[in-house]
Amino acid sequence: MINITERHQVILQKLQEEGRVSIQELSDMLEVSGVTIRKDLKLLEDKNLLFRTRGGGSIHNPYAIERPINEKEFIHAEEKQKIAKAALSLIRENDSIIIGSGTTVFQLARCLHPTSHLTVITPAVKVTLELSSRPNVEVLQLGGLIRPNSSSVAGSQAERTLEGISCGVLFLGVDGIDLDFGLSITNLAEASLNEKMIDSAQVLVVLADSTKFGRRGLGRVCSLDQVHYIVTDHGVQPSVVEALEERGIKVIIAK
Repeated sequence: MINITERHQVILQKLQEEGRVSIQELSDMLEVSGVTIRKDLKLLEDKNLLFRTRGGGSIHNPYAIERPINEKEFIHAEEKQKIAKAALSLIRENDSIIIGSGTTVFQLARCLHPTSHLTVITPAVKVTLELSSRPNVEVLQLGGLIRPNSSSVAGSQAERTLEGISCGVLFLGVDGIDLDFGLSITNLAEASLNEKMIDSAQVLVVLADSTKFGRRGLGRVCSLDQVHYIVTDHGVQPSVVEALEERGIKVIIAK
């Protein structure tokens, strides 16, 4: 049986190669109990060498942090533009849609040039400013207090407006997609508003770059059972795509 130092070397090497490890896989590989592997992961996390996750460990922090929208706009910008363009195919003629807050769904607004009438409902001020003078687009801006970090409204006033609305598609941006925890974002007030937007739409489409998978924000929005489509980039792991499609979610990889 290999000693603790050798186990830690194996764990760190596998993390370096794959980005994440599972307790069960390490237990089988190293021929030790799951309890031993959990202790190993705790020791390595205490040394800031990994982040523990549910069922394993990751080289990346699984917990999303809230960043100002002006800062987030430049992170993975090319991927977000491709994701937005790929999502356009899900909008039908004379449709009514909700565009949530966030930099990826804002890119959808930027490339939206419908040839027939389209109603857009949004909590995001930047989306409204982008579309307010766009031909064939009618915009309903949800009301409420504007959060500076996201340039978006949240709160009871916006939620009450959504109670009287039924539309076709919700395009939602998130901070985390976790197979167990579901969809999440970093702000609790916006999480509540997102729940109301989901209730108002017939189809839920999530726009998220591949770095959002395996992460969790503070506020849970919904389970993956409520998601119809996820549009992402080629960086998502094939095993994750397979797990999502087994749950009935159509995954679109932007090119």
